[in-house]
Amino acid sequence: MSSTTDLPAPGKQSPSPGSERPTGIDRVLAVIERLGNALPNPIILFTGLFVILAVISTALALADVTVTVPGTDETKAVTGLFTGEGMRWLTENLVTNFATFPPIAAVLLMIMAVGVAEKAGLLETVMRATLARAPRAVLPYLVALTACQAHMISDVAAIVLPPLAAVVFKSAGRHPVAGLIGGFACVGAGYAAGFTIGSLDALYIGITQQAAAVLPAAQGLDLHLLVNYYFTAASSLVLGLLGGFLISRVLEPRLGTYDASTAAEDEPEQDLSLTPVQRRGLLLTALVVVLYAGAVLSLWLPEGAPLRGEGGALVPSPLLTGIVPVLFGAFLLAGLTYGFAVKALSGSESVVAAMSDSVRNMAGYIVLMFVAAQVIALFNWSNVGILLAVKAAAGLDSIGLTGFWALVAFVLLAACLNLFVVSGSALWSLVGPVFVPAFMLLGMSPALSQAAFRIGDSATGIITPMNPYVFLLLALLRRYEPEARLGTLIARLSIFTVPFLVVWLTILGIFYGFDLPLGPGARIGLE
Repeated sequence: MSSTTDLPAPGKQSPSPGSERPTGIDRVLAVIERLGNALPNPIILFTGLFVILAVISTALALADVTVTVPGTDETKAVTGLFTGEGMRWLTENLVTNFATFPPIAAVLLMIMAVGVAEKAGLLETVMRATLARAPRAVLPYLVALTACQAHMISDVAAIVLPPLAAVVFKSAGRHPVAGLIGGFACVGAGYAAGFTIGSLDALYIGITQQAAAVLPAAQGLDLHLLVNYYFTAASSLVLGLLGGFLISRVLEPRLGTYDASTAAEDEPEQDLSLTPVQRRGLLLTALVVVLYAGAVLSLWLPEGAPLRGEGGALVPSPLLTGIVPVLFGAFLLAGLTYGFAVKALSGSESVVAAMSDSVRNMAGYIVLMFVAAQVIALFNWSNVGILLAVKAAAGLDSIGLTGFWALVAFVLLAACLNLFVVSGSALWSLVGPVFVPAFMLLGMSPALSQAAFRIGDSATGIITPMNPYVFLLLALLRRYEPEARLGTLIARLSIFTVPFLVVWLTILGIFYGFDLPLGPGARIGLE
């Protein structure tokens, strides 16, 4: 059986049998790998960006550059970091910038709760219960729909769902490679969709809030975790159906008939059925979650309920602004209920250990967010962010690239950058501070900019060799096709990229054209 130790590290050529010459896609992938590997670690990248921004802000400040925000009479002077005022600001705010950076607390809170559910085995059990008894004809669609909800459990989905889908496909008499590749493709290309909520949503909205704050128009905007909920929920259903079609009608027919004799000798067999204890645990967990949801709704829906907003409004309301702790309670309660029901959790120590392990795995993210927080804070304080946003908006307007077509251009830009910067938090921290206020100046809401970024941040992540999970998928693929090559795998995954990109942009176009709310209280425009 192949293992990840058999695989080429990023930047090295995938092994090829015999003297087979590299294909066109192999050469393209090699270029992407070389360019991607030329980029430093995201933490170093943002550190360098901070230094560059400090130099530019100082140069602009010495040149007495000012910027006037359209629609206001306020003129702001660019302030430089390498000045006395800048040094005082950095000394007084370095810790505060990090401590008050919105994504950090929300993401870690969600990760702790999801970590308990994962440690308890709830997440994998739900996937097994969803897929194991699916009819043969429906199976590709169910795999795709499940995969398009997967960001709820973070990167765990890219590890758990594809091999599970392969086993389910094989047991149903279908080609296991179709389940393996199709499951991975739908997890990645539809990663930011879903009618489920997870840490990714907390990450996005925190950066969006910071980026929008540079403009006065951000005051009064209700930017909460669910600003894209209607859009992502609708997208996940459509993309799930599209993904199922691509698996069943495009990918699987090209794989031919599965020949088990070509598979690795030690290909594992898995029992997908649930034990009586697991079934009872799921039923009990479902009951507890339903009761919890009923309790939350009883505090929000009735007249005079404490979680209603000002004047008794449902939107905006404390429930929406405080949705992170509500979701934390739901995940934690579900994980605890299932874990103790199946005896996967043995006591308070095991619960604390599960939370601690999940946060420990986020160490790299925390360091990245420390540096990103300083960059975004400097963008805001120095007024360079406003300057760039005004120039970007004016540039788009001067070439007639406004409205929906400006969003399309932004999605394509994000999709290209995603080939090299596969971290969604790093990429949104990089482009959000410029494009969120730029689109606000063009009359578009921060929720709309964030929805557009979701598309570009997802669609191309499955076809870049900079994605470490692609190499894990190649190891899994070699269980069924020992001679599989990286280029062949990427070619199969690319079946999903363009259709997902086009269809998802079409969904965004429908929301834009009909001025449909993207989430509770989240409109397309600022007005």
